[in-house]
Amino acid sequence: MTEHATATAAPRRLGPTASRARDAVRELVETGVFEPGQKLPGERELAERVSVSRVVLREALASLEEDGLLESSPWRGWFVTAPHMAERVTLQSFTEMALARGLRPGAHVHRSEVRPATLGEATSLALAPASPLLEVHRVRTLDEVAICYDVSVIPLQRAPGLEAPMLEDASLYGTLEAVCGLRVVRSDYTVRAEAADADIAGALGIAPGAPVLVGEEIASELGGTPVLLGRVTYRHDAYEFQATLYRPS
Repeated sequence: MTEHATATAAPRRLGPTASRARDAVRELVETGVFEPGQKLPGERELAERVSVSRVVLREALASLEEDGLLESSPWRGWFVTAPHMAERVTLQSFTEMALARGLRPGAHVHRSEVRPATLGEATSLALAPASPLLEVHRVRTLDEVAICYDVSVIPLQRAPGLEAPMLEDASLYGTLEAVCGLRVVRSDYTVRAEAADADIAGALGIAPGAPVLVGEEIASELGGTPVLLGRVTYRHDAYEFQATLYRPS
């Protein structure tokens, strides 16, 4: 058996000029000049802005990366670290995942409507065609930073009393359980990459065409009845999927 040991690197020691550059860049971030998820200017421009050489600037940026304030991406440059939502195989709501990581979740209803189910939706939800559905669009946030655009489609006959305003700054799973007595215990979930359209980009504060990750689910309650269809579009810099995988014996 091989043992692996991990050594903790000593904190980076900076000279006075690099320390001043680090503090100047940190101030630009903390005062909101550069926002979470935003790309920093090129090294030449940023070095001129904080009045240091590019070599010294790189030292300062590397120090801020060690502090978790910045992150570098090969070929793309430096970015302000955005809150990340890590999703594990255990089924949790967005709110539960956020709170478990010490982040403050938010949900802002963008628009909503009651409409008849399409044939495909009726099939997925085991409903009669044209059954009434509540469709709710929300922007989900972590610590006030827009992370994803969430579209939920719920059959009203299975969620009596549910109204869109109830989902403002609230957990969908939690509201379904509290208001309708529906406990979601299963989600059939798929993830794929897409490019953000103009509406999604505007809601998330990213450029149209920017890469996004789209998760789609059919969620079911304890008895196996499907109770919602969901489509969540995440900023590419704010989502990661984690799983523990096993080979069969």
